Amino acid sequence: MQRPRSLSLIRLEVPFLSLLCMQGMPSIAESALTTPSILAPASTPANEIYHLSLFVLAITGSIFIVVGGLLAFVIIKFHARKSDSEHEPAQIYGSTQVELAWTVIPVLIVVVLFLTTARTIFAIQDAPEPSSALDVTVIGHQFWWEFRYPKLGIVTANELHVPVSTQQRPEPTYLRLLSADVDHSFWVPQLGGKTDLIPNHPNQMWIDPQTAGLYLGQCAQFCGIEHAKMLLRVYVDTPDQFAAWVKNQQRQGVEDQAVTAGRRVFEHEACMNCHTITGTTATGTFGPDLTHLMSRATIAAGAAANTPGNLRAWIRDPNTLKPGALMPAMQLSDQETNEVVAYLTTLR
Repeated sequence: MQRPRSLSLIRLEVPFLSLLCMQGMPSIAESALTTPSILAPASTPANEIYHLSLFVLAITGSIFIVVGGLLAFVIIKFHARKSDSEHEPAQIYGSTQVELAWTVIPVLIVVVLFLTTARTIFAIQDAPEPSSALDVTVIGHQFWWEFRYPKLGIVTANELHVPVSTQQRPEPTYLRLLSADVDHSFWVPQLGGKTDLIPNHPNQMWIDPQTAGLYLGQCAQFCGIEHAKMLLRVYVDTPDQFAAWVKNQQRQGVEDQAVTAGRRVFEHEACMNCHTITGTTATGTFGPDLTHLMSRATIAAGAAANTPGNLRAWIRDPNTLKPGALMPAMQLSDQETNEVVAYLTTLR
């Protein structure tokens, strides 16, 4: 499998800048989670970026200390005193040694930083894909994520499930990144660097999370009015958890006779034109696949918790939860809204 080699598409961030950029990141529905940070890498690519950032910080920090120290020394030692004579001190014009030093040393520093950065980028991009790897196609939409598992026949949205990868059982996840509309950028700080999703230009990245748990990320490229709420969640599952999740996602949509009225409304309104629920006549692809909607913790790409109350508010008017969302208000009666919500809550 060939992977794009563009250096500009994988962005390696300095720790302090990353922390500043991510201050508002956690989902409204998950305020208990700490802010994602590249300072706590949980994947090989993220670990490579972390160590590179420490190296860059050490060099730039040393430059700051040397320059700041010399400046302080000069200010203290040579500041004006009342006892100084009033005539101008001796003037020195030009110094070949000094000029060579402040030209050669910065050039060498830039070369070292360039080579170490290039080595890290190519080490990540050129890593061979093992036969045990999981392939996932990621499609960025305004303003949500679509995840397709081609070998498993699974389509889901906003919440990516991947298996934990260990030295004894390596199972990296290779992500093929596509965009359905405008530029997006996939970024989960603890798992890897930012990688762009560009229309008509497939891109790739890979992760191998080594600790099970939940990792938060978001679109890192301005993509429209609701860019800030285009969040994503990566669940790193143990082998048993991932196998159970796959088994559940491969099932057809639940058919509960108690919510037939809600299903009928869903299939006869515009809902079916945008959403898919397997086993029904709803086969739309403009919006997220809802076959297993209630297996997700959030709705609206992480903007709100997945509860009946929030589902009801979302169906009535998505702009109440996510101003600028492309889904229109459905103009359903209160009874129809309650019936659709009752139906959706059975889709696990």
